[in-house]
Amino acid sequence: MLKDIIANKKLIAKLAKNDFKQKFAGSTLGVIWAFVQPVVTVLVYWIVFDKALNAGTQGTKAGIQAPFVLWLSAGIVPWFYFSEVLSAGTVVLQEYNYLVKKVVFPINVLPIVKAVSSLFVHAFFVLFTLVVYLLYGYGVSFYILQVIYYSLSMMALAVGIIYLTSSLCVFFRDMAQLVNIFLQIGVWATPIMWNFDGMVGSMPKWLAVILKLNPMYYITSGYRDAFISQTGFWTRPALTAYFWILTIIMFVLGTHVFKKLQSQFADVL
Repeated sequence: MLKDIIANKKLIAKLAKNDFKQKFAGSTLGVIWAFVQPVVTVLVYWIVFDKALNAGTQGTKAGIQAPFVLWLSAGIVPWFYFSEVLSAGTVVLQEYNYLVKKVVFPINVLPIVKAVSSLFVHAFFVLFTLVVYLLYGYGVSFYILQVIYYSLSMMALAVGIIYLTSSLCVFFRDMAQLVNIFLQIGVWATPIMWNFDGMVGSMPKWLAVILKLNPMYYITSGYRDAFISQTGFWTRPALTAYFWILTIIMFVLGTHVFKKLQSQFADVL
């Protein structure tokens, strides 16, 4: 599977670019909508939590206080990407069924196409967040480069999951709805709009452990470490090891199921 991905990297790049453009084909503003939506979402959350509910500043585990809009942005940036990839990637085989039915087309690259396509907006959103931090007077350090590491880590996790969900969705169409429900729960189970570091002392230890088992806890915390706390991922060796073990397991499981069912995709679609 990895050899096929590397061998078809140019095809993946071309399809990802076309996929990104196709999402907004026919609209007046075109791909601009892809960048407007996440920005508006952050503004809405900022108005609701910071202004209406007076959330104020949020503290990190490093003891640094940050305005709520900065703290929220660092956590919600990766979630936008993760949720977009899972939603779009789960139905990728149905969307590209005309390619699936072609005997010579390497359909195992299609989940990768969705993961790469979503990177365009993600990269913009990271830069947008960085600009907001600079406007608030927060300097940029070497640790900001960790965003690249955490982005690639999240992409690896998402790809493994959508190999599994996309292959199952061909035979069980309700999988797409289940994934959306999972994402609705996940956005609140992940410390994006609530502060895990500020609540960990008041919650049972078993609950704190369960919440940390969510792999997106590692990612969102990592983005905040890069933007706010300025601490390295190497300072969390146990959590890093757990994340990568889980990611590898998901990738192996997802690609295995995909390869097992691949011969039947064309018949069902």
